Amino acid sequence: MLVEEIALPIEGLETAKLQTYVRENSPEIDPHKKRPAVIICPGGGYEFLSDREAEPVALELVGRGYQAFVLTYSVAPAVFPTAVVQLAAAVAHVRSNCEKYATDPDKIVVAGFSAGGHLAASLGVFWQQELFSAYLPGANEQWQPNALLLSYPVISSQAYGHQDSFKNLLGDQYAAQKAELSLEDQVTAAVPPTFIWHTMADDLVTVENSLSFVKALLEKEVPTEFHAFMRGGHGLSLGTAETQIGDGYGIEKNIQLWPQLFDNWLSCLFEKY
Repeated sequence: MLVEEIALPIEGLETAKLQTYVRENSPEIDPHKKRPAVIICPGGGYEFLSDREAEPVALELVGRGYQAFVLTYSVAPAVFPTAVVQLAAAVAHVRSNCEKYATDPDKIVVAGFSAGGHLAASLGVFWQQELFSAYLPGANEQWQPNALLLSYPVISSQAYGHQDSFKNLLGDQYAAQKAELSLEDQVTAAVPPTFIWHTMADDLVTVENSLSFVKALLEKEVPTEFHAFMRGGHGLSLGTAETQIGDGYGIEKNIQLWPQLFDNWLSCLFEKY
């Protein structure tokens, strides 16, 4: 396995880091195999990055046949668009190094948890916009995701939204820009196919965030699959002992099948890879 930390310098912005979890092809099995890639954005309210939503998720996905990457993006006091430009740079890096990473350049998924879900969805919504060209070389298609995986995402800055995430993301521009970053109102037909899951019992980032985004995706006929689980609070990650918080919070059997559901969905979307 190729495990390395890649710096992603961007002129005028902080440098992000991309951790690789890349399976190398075996000459005995299939020396030319190209796997889908998943770039993971951990959550943390744009205040910190959760380890529980980083390497354990990457290893789960590697075990299912994906090439996985974890993005260490900038959080407060860094403000929009720093993190989303860093994510765009990560997608462009993986796509331009698809031979090195044994990855199909047309099968790059951007995944995010909680505020990381807002980040992933932001690239899905905004990838065509000119703001990226001010920082990154090449055409917008270089950083276009082919699919989104959103786990209990922050989406909306409306009354039910997680306001602290938007305050951390926008700083002193919170009042002026929060409507622009309320992603359910920014969806177009150009958003990539999207897999979303949430829990009905999440009382920190409520399920209305996902529901509002799903509704907007359906209105624009974006291929979408959504799962709402009955039990479980916020920040469950894999819902296993591996991703629990020390006191046992986060072990939730009813959500443990979401990786399989995502794998099934993506297999159909990419026609079994």
